[in-house]
Amino acid sequence: MSQSTKYFIDSSSMTRLQYSTIGICFLMNIFDGMDVLIISYCAPAISNSWNIGPEALGVVFSAGLAGMALGALFLAPYSDSFGRKKIILLSALLMGVSMFLTGYSESVNQLITLRFLSGIGIGSMLASTAALTSEYTPNKSKDFWVSFVISGYPVGAVISGYISVLVIPSSGWQMMFIIAGIASLLTIPLIYYFLSESIEFYIRKQPKKALENVNKIFIKMNLNVLKELPIKKIFPEGIAVKQLLSKKYKVSTFQLWSALFFAFGCLYFLISWIPKLATNAGLSIELAIYAGTVFNIGAFFGIILQGYYSSKIGLKRTISIFFLIAALLMAVFKIFIGSDWLLIVFGFLGFFIQGGFVGLYAVAARLYPTEYRTTGIGWAIGAGRLGGVLGPLAGGVMIGMGLSMSINFMIFAIPALLSAIFTYFISSKEVS
Repeated sequence: MSQSTKYFIDSSSMTRLQYSTIGICFLMNIFDGMDVLIISYCAPAISNSWNIGPEALGVVFSAGLAGMALGALFLAPYSDSFGRKKIILLSALLMGVSMFLTGYSESVNQLITLRFLSGIGIGSMLASTAALTSEYTPNKSKDFWVSFVISGYPVGAVISGYISVLVIPSSGWQMMFIIAGIASLLTIPLIYYFLSESIEFYIRKQPKKALENVNKIFIKMNLNVLKELPIKKIFPEGIAVKQLLSKKYKVSTFQLWSALFFAFGCLYFLISWIPKLATNAGLSIELAIYAGTVFNIGAFFGIILQGYYSSKIGLKRTISIFFLIAALLMAVFKIFIGSDWLLIVFGFLGFFIQGGFVGLYAVAARLYPTEYRTTGIGWAIGAGRLGGVLGPLAGGVMIGMGLSMSINFMIFAIPALLSAIFTYFISSKEVS
């Protein structure tokens, strides 16, 4: 982006176009959250109707997470070459079709395959919307807006939780996937007609009609139009991934990847298994779904407040504090089992673990420059999702062994603590 444009965005009030871009990215993350969490809300019903154990469910959970890792690693980086908007459109199409077809799956293998495919779209969507948001928001409030957009994820989880309570008992778990698939497909016209492409992408890559498209955006943002584009810089093929591991970024990259690896492992253990663990602890399926819903309500407020405090006291310090408190709550979870505080503690767990987790997206958006920002975010998410794959699998094995909810929570407090440590010591000067 030209320095004058960057100065305008950093020093001026937000325009309608910027708010609409943020709003659509937020909406797409709502559908991301719905698509991810539906499987955990449906897990007890799937287990009962197909008579499958926790180990098989763990594979189903991890298939979706493996797809998300590949989507973030290999599909999302194409937005640096072909545009954020095109990849967001492709991701929405992949999510919608695969979710809809999941409602007609007839075996565990079909379920695993379709969860993997939907995961590719979800992983790519998260990285692309985070990058696009960071490019349309002022530097001083960038952390807040990136966190806000990603907060659509738990909002979607809450919505799908409420719908699950109504739909699953009356229409079966298959109907949940059909509804989610149709809803995701309906967003495609909205993205196509109303989402703005990245200005930085047009100026950097200069595709056909780039000048015309940039000036259309500039007019909507009350900027003076350009007579010509700046001289196009040529970046060698493959430089994006290599730069993540260059001398300048290598240490920070590995610190970020490690923090995300442990955060993903802990978070996806929780969001995948909370409903099932709650039913094992004696709650009805409806109350178990509410436990997952409360967790994600807490997450929404945690993400928003994390974004606010990060702008006040710094990203690294805020995220580390959130992870430390989450680890402490998980370590002492046993004392709340059977008490009236149980659902409230689930809410606080969502508040702190997801608040800290989403803050790491803002770290990635700040750490890397425009030329490979989505690649940087995508590879960070991809590395982290390896932990996300292992978390539910390990949870399935431990639950199958008969370990209680409190023991599982105590074990997974360790990754939350490690995330706090790695985040606090991220060495980049770009991250406060």
